[in-house]
Amino acid sequence: MKDFRCLLAEAFGTFWLVFGGCGSAVLAAAFPELGIGFLGVALAFGLTVLTMAYAVGHVSGGHFNPAVTVGLWAGGRFEGRKIAPYIAAQVVGAILAALTLYIIASGNAEYAGGLASNGVGEHSPGGYSLQAGFLIEVLLTGFFLFIIMGATHGKAPAGFAPIAIGLALTLIHLISIPVTNTSVNPARSTGPALIEGGIALQQLWIFWAAPLIGGVLGGWLYKTMIADNES
Repeated sequence: MKDFRCLLAEAFGTFWLVFGGCGSAVLAAAFPELGIGFLGVALAFGLTVLTMAYAVGHVSGGHFNPAVTVGLWAGGRFEGRKIAPYIAAQVVGAILAALTLYIIASGNAEYAGGLASNGVGEHSPGGYSLQAGFLIEVLLTGFFLFIIMGATHGKAPAGFAPIAIGLALTLIHLISIPVTNTSVNPARSTGPALIEGGIALQQLWIFWAAPLIGGVLGGWLYKTMIADNES
């Protein structure tokens, strides 16, 4: 029962992340006069993680991201046997969120399609290359794990980890939305790509490979170079 609750918490949390983050971009796009813009979308992603970390972080650890799950394993903070079930729950939550968002967005006659999917080259918001997109996804996911490891360390100030993590994700989006539309989360990329299809689905491998590499590097570096494994 405890394991099931952990998986349910991960699915709920990832649903909220994708629905809130991508939804802030997709639904507001029909009303540019609202002015949510670039900063608003970045803040929305950070707020989804912050709120769900407080809501269910005590149940499952509040990963909501396969790269975080794998990175915490690389950092010695998570059991290997739980990786596959956690990732499955996260991906299911992301797909359900993208499908729900599509149904809602389609209710507006001006909806032009798209679910804030990630991409490079012609699918990059700023026209950035595959090399640029891959590098920034590895780098930012690595720093994200580094921050998570530090904020959740046993010697870190108690109760503030979700704030640090949420703000870190906001900053990550401020940096990389123009490059890849910001993934750092394979589940977040998978939901919209499966619903959109086309180039978003063709490029999905990038947003699995790069964040997973970054997550492993970030978790491992923190564990081996910065602090002991107390959590």
